[in-house]
Amino acid sequence: MGIRKSSNGNRPEISQVTPVAAITGGEIQIRGKSFALGERPRVKIGDIAAPIVIGSDSLLIVKVPEGASAGELVIQNGQNASQSYTCDIGIMIAENLHPVTNPAVDTFGNIFTTFSGSRGQKVPVAVFRLDLNFNMKPFVTDMMNATGLVFDREGLLYVSSRFDGIVYRVTPNGNMTVFVEGMGVATGLAFDNEDNLYVGDRSGTIFKISPEGQIFVFATLEASISSYHLAYGPDRYLYVTGPTTSSYDSVYRISHEGEVEVFFRGVGRPQGMDFDENGNLYVAASYAGRKGVVRIKPDRTADLFLSGPGIVGLQFMPSRALCIATTNALHRVDVGIRGLRYAR
Repeated sequence: MGIRKSSNGNRPEISQVTPVAAITGGEIQIRGKSFALGERPRVKIGDIAAPIVIGSDSLLIVKVPEGASAGELVIQNGQNASQSYTCDIGIMIAENLHPVTNPAVDTFGNIFTTFSGSRGQKVPVAVFRLDLNFNMKPFVTDMMNATGLVFDREGLLYVSSRFDGIVYRVTPNGNMTVFVEGMGVATGLAFDNEDNLYVGDRSGTIFKISPEGQIFVFATLEASISSYHLAYGPDRYLYVTGPTTSSYDSVYRISHEGEVEVFFRGVGRPQGMDFDENGNLYVAASYAGRKGVVRIKPDRTADLFLSGPGIVGLQFMPSRALCIATTNALHRVDVGIRGLRYAR
């Protein structure tokens, strides 16, 4: 978000807006002065009024309304209005879905996402494909409980099934074969720089499958109540989240030798992850009581990067946008950040 200040003392002045991005239902904190001179302030994002959750003369917390998109945020305090503040607000690009972790984006910008369903539920379409115009079409149909998605360097899509413990390999035209089986409750997937595939069994095991198909137990962790989510970092560590019953969960990282350590503690229900080109880790989670996407820097400091409810995963796109997956939809947020995958 960018800012232009006003010097008129009778007008509201915005000094800070956090976080820098949001989707519908997310909460934005606005700090400044002269928000409530004479009557209750009003906030608009573009042409749409944003409901005020908390209001004072120097602090407003507003909820991003349905239909809002990237545009100008303006505060009015009667006859006076602030100068505008540019907002990075996501737009919904697909709905009536059921993702449970990250979407997958190919090198052209096509997006792949799941209708995962409840355990044992047979759904008509397991994986959908969105083209560059966000037209959605069925991609994989004959699979139970499609969960994790990841591309290899050759452009083949790998899909885990938490129902049968199989990881399937899918060609660009949708032909599906079994890549590996016996992965327990198979959830998160990630490739390292040497083309080894990691599979998270939410009951407590991280498997490593070599390019030749050899299977190793790479590491063991506490069981998760929902899923393991994996991301491979620029430091050659595998990063893992797995929500537990605690509201104060950790992001783990695992060395090339399989040694597990806590990378960051203090996020609530951490799920899907992705890295940007500077090595910052973005995690779908809550932080300090606020839901959205948490950015954790290499020095292990954190802030809320994006606000929004029900986020389960995310993935950077070639266009420097961020694709956000909620429990039933996909959003695109133009954050202007390049993902690690596109910087390699």
